[in-house]
Amino acid sequence: MSKAPGAMFGPRRVGQCHNVEDFRRLAKRRLPGPIFHYIDGAADDEITKDRNSAAFDDCDLVPNVLAGVETIDMSVEVMGKKIAMPLFLSPTALQRLFHWQGERAVAHAAEAAGTWFGISSLATVSIEEIGRQISSPKMFQLYVHKDKGLNRSMIERCKAAKFDAIALTVDTIVSGNRERCRRTGFTSPPRLTLASMASFAAHPAWAANYFLREKFELPNLKDHVAEGSNIALSVADYFNTMLDTSMDWKMAEAIRADWGGQFCLKGVMSVEDARRAVDIGATAIMVSNHGGRQLDGSRAPFDQLAEIVDAVGDRIDVICDGGIRRGSHVLKALSVGAKACSGGRLYLYALAAAGQAGVEKTIANLQGEIERGMRLMGARDVASLHRGNLRWR
Repeated sequence: MSKAPGAMFGPRRVGQCHNVEDFRRLAKRRLPGPIFHYIDGAADDEITKDRNSAAFDDCDLVPNVLAGVETIDMSVEVMGKKIAMPLFLSPTALQRLFHWQGERAVAHAAEAAGTWFGISSLATVSIEEIGRQISSPKMFQLYVHKDKGLNRSMIERCKAAKFDAIALTVDTIVSGNRERCRRTGFTSPPRLTLASMASFAAHPAWAANYFLREKFELPNLKDHVAEGSNIALSVADYFNTMLDTSMDWKMAEAIRADWGGQFCLKGVMSVEDARRAVDIGATAIMVSNHGGRQLDGSRAPFDQLAEIVDAVGDRIDVICDGGIRRGSHVLKALSVGAKACSGGRLYLYALAAAGQAGVEKTIANLQGEIERGMRLMGARDVASLHRGNLRWR
């Protein structure tokens, strides 16, 4: 198999990063091994992670020509908010481990692009700071903890900070078997061992930013739990000890009622669960397998998308989350009937490589691919894309 230009050594500057894989290679150069592998890794044999992107390869786009596409409208309405393009940045945890700017960089890049982004319960920047600084649509990814007071506190803080949606993560009541993290000893905050210190020393720019800038912490959790901020813990141990394994549909419905606004279930993969999401009053679902980080061997979101859209797409916003690496992937998901797409690694590699400038560049790359693809498909707007533009092999 031939390699893309520069694949052997990877790009050295942001301007040379023309796609997500370019940013991945640059991130690998700039991050200590345990931290890169936390972003890049997944569960067990990582079959599902690889399948998430590969699923798009089994479907071909069929363009229409002579459609008069002088102007293109990429805007869509998702969870009650109009955004400039049908792609947004999924909430992810621990971002200041990847780059000292962390969630601030992602938030400002998303705001500049006019699209949704989210922060996690395990974010490294507070709900209040994001609420003060960002006016574009923002969601909060809620992990339900055993500590009911913590759950209530995070919801109330989101209300006060005027967040636009809560995304309840429903696929992480226990952690997936992330073997790369186990091999490298990844923890939050990073535990100082001979091996980790050697990796930090080999990446002095990262180490200087981590140790000499503001103290690493998880501000949305620290008043309730020390783990993750002051006590080093693996993500698997955190999930397995802190999260509520009793979470069920009744609890999800109660959280929706308490929140009272746009409410998304993140991690829905079955038609049955999509229908139940409608029944409890959710306004959106993210068809997602957590980037392949939980149940290895599960289906790819794109493969499950058509069935879910046919069942509930007229009653709830269906978002395809996971495996997005190209604008053509977005076009395929939209043609199936998704309202929009989202992803995490697609911007985390860029964040790790270059902070806000990297996130802005990867958004611009993907936005350009979507617009160019729509022109070549003969689609003046998102509504012009439909299942007739697709053929499965």
